This record gives sequence, C-alpha cells and structure tokens, in this order.
Amino acid sequence: MNIDNLVKNIQESYQIEKALYDEFNVKRGLRNNDGSGVLVGLTRIGSVRGYIKDEQEVVAVEGELRYRGIDVDSIIKNLQEEKRYGFEEVTYLLLFGKLPTINELDEFNKLLDSKRGLPDGFTENMILKAPSNDIMNKLARSILALYSYDNNPDDISIQNVLRQSIELIARFPILIAYGYQAKSHYHNNGSLFLHKPVPGIGTAKCFLKLIRPDQKFTELEAQTLDICLILHAEHGGGNNSAFTIHVVSSSDTDSYSAISAGVGSLKGPKHGGANNKVMAMMDNIKANIQNWENEKEVADYLIKILTKEAYDKSGLIYGIGHAVYTLSDPRALILKVYAKELAKEKDREKEFVLYETIERLAPQLFQEIKKTDKKICANVDFYSGFVYNMLNLPPELYTPIFAMSRISGWCAHRLEEIISGGRIIRPAYKSVEQKQDYFPLNLRK
Repeated sequence: MNIDNLVKNIQESYQIEKALYDEFNVKRGLRNNDGSGVLVGLTRIGSVRGYIKDEQEVVAVEGELRYRGIDVDSIIKNLQEEKRYGFEEVTYLLLFGKLPTINELDEFNKLLDSKRGLPDGFTENMILKAPSNDIMNKLARSILALYSYDNNPDDISIQNVLRQSIELIARFPILIAYGYQAKSHYHNNGSLFLHKPVPGIGTAKCFLKLIRPDQKFTELEAQTLDICLILHAEHGGGNNSAFTIHVVSSSDTDSYSAISAGVGSLKGPKHGGANNKVMAMMDNIKANIQNWENEKEVADYLIKILTKEAYDKSGLIYGIGHAVYTLSDPRALILKVYAKELAKEKDREKEFVLYETIERLAPQLFQEIKKTDKKICANVDFYSGFVYNMLNLPPELYTPIFAMSRISGWCAHRLEEIISGGRIIRPAYKSVEQKQDYFPLNLRK
C-alpha cells in the first residue's frame, strides 16, 4: 500500500472548490463576506466589540470588552486602586451575574480553597503514571478522568453543574501545575516538585507556588499573573472554545466531556496557542535585526515577513490582527502597561521598546504590502507571551494558563446553554459530491 498515493487520493476527495462556497452563500468560518461574525446565538456573559455596522457597512471602533455588562478596564482600575487581586471576583461575576459583596467574595474564596484538592490517588494514578509531553493534552485527559471520581457525573441539573464547575475552576491550577511537574521530571529529567496548594492566597499566588521549586515570587509577578487571568477569563460566546462549549453542551453531555472539548479547541495555535507563535517569531526577529532601535531596519524585516521572504514564510506577523478588534484590543492595552513595569524590574526595557515599535509599524506596513484599508491592531497574544517569559514561566505553560483563566468563562457559557439553549446545535452542510453508482468489488479498478 502506497501511503503517498493514499494521501493524494485523500486530498482530491476532500477538496472543495472555493467558488462553491460563494455559489451556495456559505459563511466559511461562520464569517460574513465583510469579515464580521455570523450571529448564531445570544449571551449575557461577555461582550466583545471592535466594530459597528452602519447601514450594513463595518466601521472600525476602539475595542471594548465587558463582563456581564461591566467594562473590564474599569474592573482592573478599581482593583489597582484598592490594591486587590481580582480573578476570583471576576469568576464570581461571570458565574452568578453580579459583583460579590465582601462576605460573598470571602465565602467564595473559601469555597474554592476547599475544592482545590484532588481525589485520593488521582495524582499518582492519573498524572504521574501517565505523564504527557503536552500539558494541554494532559489537562484534557485529567478532566475526563475526574468523571470517574464523581459520584454524580451525568446529572445536568443547575445545582450539580454548578458544583462541578466550582470544583473544576478550583482544580485547574493543580491539574496544570502537577501535569507540568510530571512532564518536567519524566520527559525533561528534572526534579519532581509536588507542592500542596496553599489556602487563603488566591489563584495567581497559589499557581506560582505550585510551579516554582522555591515557591518564591515578587508581588509584581503575582499581580501581573492575576491581571492575565482576569483578561483571559471570558471573551464572548463566539470565540472558538466558548462556542465549542455551547455546541457540546447542547447535546446534554456531562460537564467533563464539555470542558475537555473546550481545552482541545483552545490548544490550537489559531486560538490559545497563538502567544507561542508570537514568541517564536520575536526570537527570529531579534536574531535578524542588529539594531533594535533602528526603525527602518525593523520595518524592512517586517516587510520581508509580510512578503513571505522571512521567518516561516506565512506572510503573517503573529499577534497583529484580530477577528473582532480593529483599532485596539483592550486586553493588549492593559497588559502592555504591566509588560512595561515588568520590563523595568527584569532589565528588559530595550526588548519592550522593540515590541512597541513592531506594534506601531506593523498595521501600516500590513496595509501597504497587502494593499488593503483593513484596520488591524496588536492583540492580547502580542504581549502575553512576553509577559509570561518575564515571569519566568516556560512556554509549555502559556496556553494552559490561558485555560486556567478561561475555565471561568467556559463554565458560565455551559450553564447559559443548559438554561437558555434548549436545542441541540445542528447547522446545515450541503453536499457537493456527485451521485455515484455502487460497483461490486470484482468490478473496481
């Protein structure tokens, strides 16, 4: 059996001409011809705005992200003024639809702390005995394994799904940290550190203690990670992983199956894995530009990337552009402030300036090279990988940290689908294959 011939046959039998999509008015990627998203659902959880439609024309506007109607920028500014950590508060807001009182937040924090521990034998049997070189795959496997430790896994009543949601939100940092420690030990020949979660310090500090051998970190490091968790917690129902949660939950499956599907979606480099793409590209840029402060030299190399002459020949400047945001990504604007502060603390200010230069030059160069007036901006992934790198976090943890944050939004979307969905999501696909006759085996060539 010739594998090359089989591959050729597969390519031919699966290929669909692009003209057919136009002929049948198919919205590829659930996108309209003007680039806007096809409206397929309603949500009260998150709102993402990067453009408006004026007489059916897409008009670029400054980016806006709201959690339960509250601007995320105002949430973070308030937390900064009060010098508080906020991921748990945001999780409460997403799940319950309102900001918690002091007592409610205190009780919720204690509830999360009480649920962080893994079931007896889980660490040894489900994590250490089957270490994975990919932590996202390990996370998905661990989530599915938790089904077997749940006495009531298939009940999709609101009370039971809420219970499962809180347990998953609390356990994600542990599953990720232990999955990372197992990988580090068994695949990278490192020492094995299995610290127990510390109660009363919140998710960001708890996670840093779990992954660092000496359990030490600076206050700025913990604050920055907390901000990252807040910014990644939710992004509307249309992003790929949240939509996956809606689709899978609409079949009335269990919480573990739905959430693991979300993890599988987020793992993709076009979604949660994008910051790794940015970091790899930046390493290439830094290696090929002699003077980072020379804007012409930076611009010349960006042009080579856009014209597919440099880096991975894709013609893409990773971290620049977004499916919704046009003039600005509010998450990138917020994270950029913390990136600047970290760069000062870590003595990496020249590198930060290079990021700023690329952020400023790339949109204009994109328009010139691609001959388009499309408005694009730096997205959150442009700075998140740089921030994680300055936090001394290994690249294999970047996307799992995204998942550790987004689990809050996923659980909220699952609850919303169960309560307000009611119908299995089942869009139509039109077959464009020609009718054929069946030939007996001895007549086939």
